[in-house]
Amino acid sequence: MGRHVIGNVGDLPQGSRVVMTLENRSIGIFNVGGNYYALKNTCPHQAAPLCAGPIKGTTLPSAPGEYKYAREGEIIRCPWHGWEFDLTTGKSLFDPHKCLVKTYEVAVEEEQELPSVETYQVQVEANKVVVYI
Repeated sequence: MGRHVIGNVGDLPQGSRVVMTLENRSIGIFNVGGNYYALKNTCPHQAAPLCAGPIKGTTLPSAPGEYKYAREGEIIRCPWHGWEFDLTTGKSLFDPHKCLVKTYEVAVEEEQELPSVETYQVQVEANKVVVYI
């Protein structure tokens, strides 16, 4: 897969997402707590647009009658049938070893300064190209 510049860090604030087509693939890019993740925008269940689903948290294992809610902003739910996936790994919550969504590497790169090039004035005089230094 090639390198694709999505935008500036400020264009994707914490908790936001953007869905783009890159190399004929629909991919969702997410900012989760200042970390960036990318998932294929297709639910493995019935090919729903997964990245359009709500982003929430989940309940954690706990004692009977006790409910521990955590991981807010890290779990995406399929908008069609509610299947849940971890945005940080692409793994499903119900069967993380067999059901997962393709993930893609995301990096924040510093903008590289282009080397300056010294230029000179150029003019055309009587059909002659002349450079002035």
